[in-house]
Amino acid sequence: MALAIFDLDNTLLGGDSDHAWGEFACDLGIVDALSFRVANDNFYRDYQVGKLDIQAYLRHALSPLAGVDLATAADWHQRFMQEKIQPMLLPRAQELLQLHRDRGDHLLIITATNRFITEPIARSMGINDLIACDVEIIDGRYTGQPCGIPSYAEGKVQRLQLWLQHKPLTLQDSWFYSDSHNDIPLLELVDNAVAVDPDTALEVLAKERGWPVMSLRD
Repeated sequence: MALAIFDLDNTLLGGDSDHAWGEFACDLGIVDALSFRVANDNFYRDYQVGKLDIQAYLRHALSPLAGVDLATAADWHQRFMQEKIQPMLLPRAQELLQLHRDRGDHLLIITATNRFITEPIARSMGINDLIACDVEIIDGRYTGQPCGIPSYAEGKVQRLQLWLQHKPLTLQDSWFYSDSHNDIPLLELVDNAVAVDPDTALEVLAKERGWPVMSLRD
C-alpha cells in the first residue's frame, strides 16, 4: 500500500479555502469587513511569495472563532461549504483520488489551512486522514488560537513524520501532489512528486527535476 498525499488549496480545490473563509467571515458580519479583508489579502500575498508568518496568519484566520461554541461554528461551516467550497470542487480531482483508491493506496491530505476549515472538506471528499494546523478548544469553545506544530512548509515534513510514527505506513513509493513552492520540502521527500496547476516557482523547479506537471482544472 503506497501513501498518496495531497495538498488541498489550489490542488484538490480550485481555490483557497483559507482565504475564502476570511471572505466568508466578512460576508457573515462576524468581523470588521474592511480591516479583516485587507489583512486577509496581505497574508495571502505573503503566502504566494513564500514570506508568510504562519503563526500570525493562523491567529488572524481563527480570530472570528474566538469564544464561539462548536455547534455555532459548525453551522457557520455548513453555510461556508455551500457558498464558498462547493464552487471550488473539481471533478478531475475526484477522479485522481479514485485512481489512487483503485490502486489500493492510502489517501492523506496535508494542508497549512487550519483543521476547523479543512476537516469537513476532507470528509466530503471521502478522505479520513488529515494533517492540518490544529486549533485550540477549551470547554467546548474555540479560543481563536492555534496550537501545535503548524503544517506549513518544513512543518509539513515534521507533522508527516510524527504521523507516520503511529501508522503502519512508510514513504516507500509515496506520492505528493501540490501547487505551491511552499511545499518543496515535502515534494523533495516523497518518491513521486507531482506539480498540480503549479505556481511559477514550483513549475520551474518541477521542470528542472523532471517532476510531472498536471492540471486538474482542464
